[in-house]
Amino acid sequence: MGTFFKDDDFEYMMLGALGATYHKCADVGECLTTAASIEDGDYEGWYRAWLATADRVRRFAEQSAAKGHQTSAREAFLRASLTYYKNAAFFLDGTSDPSRILPTFKAHRECFDEAASRFDPPVEKVQIPYEDTTLPGYLFKVDGSGRSRPLLLLNNGSDSDAADMYLMGAAAALERGYNALAYDGPGQGAALFLQDLYFRPDWEEVVTPVVDFALGRPEVDPKRIAIMGVSQAGYWVPRAVAFEHRIAAAIADPGVFDVSTSWTDHLPQDIQELLEKGEKEEFDKNMKEGMRSSESLRYTLRFRMRPYGTDSPYEAFKMAEQYTLEGVAEKIRCPMLVADPENEQFWPGQSHRVYEALTSPKELVPFAAAEGADSHCEPKAHSLREQRIFDWLDETLG
Repeated sequence: MGTFFKDDDFEYMMLGALGATYHKCADVGECLTTAASIEDGDYEGWYRAWLATADRVRRFAEQSAAKGHQTSAREAFLRASLTYYKNAAFFLDGTSDPSRILPTFKAHRECFDEAASRFDPPVEKVQIPYEDTTLPGYLFKVDGSGRSRPLLLLNNGSDSDAADMYLMGAAAALERGYNALAYDGPGQGAALFLQDLYFRPDWEEVVTPVVDFALGRPEVDPKRIAIMGVSQAGYWVPRAVAFEHRIAAAIADPGVFDVSTSWTDHLPQDIQELLEKGEKEEFDKNMKEGMRSSESLRYTLRFRMRPYGTDSPYEAFKMAEQYTLEGVAEKIRCPMLVADPENEQFWPGQSHRVYEALTSPKELVPFAAAEGADSHCEPKAHSLREQRIFDWLDETLG
């Protein structure tokens, strides 16, 4: 398969943009013309190109809305939100001005809210009680009848948010008669950027309040609540259902047994030894020197440390080590599907490790390069991904 960029991260994001066309969250021509103006590996150029496309498509949406063309407005707001503003923000940590992330994130959510208000029925913005605050989310309903239906909880990962879960599960759920509830947990989306809430490893403390909230809704069949986790939520979802037993079925795409390996596997041996010996000051000194000389490392560490709530690389690495299913996976009771994409680039081999650790009913579902379905979260194969996941979910929930 041909490539658009030599930079692996740019290429992955570009393939994700093209995959988003499946649910009208991007347009092929808009993606191709945007990419054509970007120099490989140029973070600033990436931001400016996708921002220009996002702003242009947002204007299209606003013009259609002003004239009462609600379907056109909804579709354009979706494209601007879920692909173009999201892409614009993604690499800003590698530029000289990362502060632009917040206004770009806000533009992404504003456009999604405009799109959400034009669904039939409208997508409902919700606030889920959590500790001494609330978590923002979206309730997607098949219709306005109030009829009790199966509910799919949608847990995003380390760098996405509740709005993104329309593309990654809610659209497919609605088509199959499921209501869906997406939410930003601590360290994710609006909970991170607007509330300063940070990641936690004991994710059952997040999911249990979400289930409590769902059970208070008449549209929810309490015996048919399922949950799907994408990306790093391939750890969080198994962790949560090990302790929250009101959930009837769970999906991890992919399975993540040990989050920290995506951090530590790329460390030089001498830096790895500093981490293992607890040499915080020397470790941070070396990592920050690397950040000054490498845009790629600067982007990666800024981006990955933010949701942990620290600017110390050592602290972030040590916190990531707490995110493991060791001694936890065997507590899971509900049936679980574990997606296993070929060429998984962040947690290779871990879907198998999660699957082997499970003692509940389980299924390991491969996604192959020969099908165009490889890579993290199957960005090029939404149709096949949804077919396999939701067919299993239909059969599991009855």
